Amino acid sequence: MAKRFLLLLPLLSSILLLAVSVTAYSTTTPYQGYKPEKFTHLHFYFHDVISGDKPTAVKVAEARPTTTLNVKFGVIMIADDPLTEGPDPSSKEVGRAQGMYASTAMKDIVFTMVFNYVFTAGEFNGSTIAVYGRNDIFSKVRELPIIGGTGAFRFARGYALPKTYKIVGLDAVVEYNVFIWH
Repeated sequence: MAKRFLLLLPLLSSILLLAVSVTAYSTTTPYQGYKPEKFTHLHFYFHDVISGDKPTAVKVAEARPTTTLNVKFGVIMIADDPLTEGPDPSSKEVGRAQGMYASTAMKDIVFTMVFNYVFTAGEFNGSTIAVYGRNDIFSKVRELPIIGGTGAFRFARGYALPKTYKIVGLDAVVEYNVFIWH
């Protein structure tokens, strides 16, 4: 009996240590910079330029079968796209959309978007929001989740409603209405 106990002693010690460790990390501490929750609505235009001498989005990978499909399934693009106040590319820049998108549907043109929208002007200069979601570009209005942020948007959550404003060749201007709780 004593032998069995001695064999189980390391296991019981580990369980006890784990229980103490979990308890030590389960306390809730108020965040020092916490402010009451705010709601912000942002409106801007996203310019994705693939063609020309100065593209803002470039293809970094393409799966072999995409050359035979019309949809280009498996293409991955990296982007640093301007965000502007108006639909004209020369309108005032308010930020940059930095991230990537990949063609993730075999029968339609649907992108999985992974972006940080970095604000470089105005009230939210220096703040970011993180956008991740499915973008079915032929739907009139899509919905992408806001999954976080920094600066003024720390602890952000919400959604973005992108709507295609104009497509010329492979270049697109997309109107964004963004609703953020932070």
